[in-house]
Amino acid sequence: MVTEEDVRRLALALPETGEKPMYGTPAFYVKARWFARVREEGDVLALPLAAEEDKHELIAADPDVFFTLPHYDGYAVVLVRMPVVGEQEMAELLADAWRLRAPKKLRSLVP
Repeated sequence: MVTEEDVRRLALALPETGEKPMYGTPAFYVKARWFARVREEGDVLALPLAAEEDKHELIAADPDVFFTLPHYDGYAVVLVRMPVVGEQEMAELLADAWRLRAPKKLRSLVP
């Protein structure tokens, strides 16, 4: 089970990451680009993906962990149920989202 504090610790451990609110909830940024946001529910994390097809694949592979809402239709963003994802998987998801949004010069800092 991953909590908001776990997400904060994992996200802020990534290079040049900061936290500031987005729509009144915690969001994590590399430089000026967001890569993770805790939703209003408090136990759901929104993560950008490279393509909308990736979202559908994740949801099909593990619908207990990944889902979406109509608000995200047409967007490459997946929602993650934090209480049912392990810490290692969350660390990998955050690192992937960070790499997607980080400037090219920074990407090599996270293997």
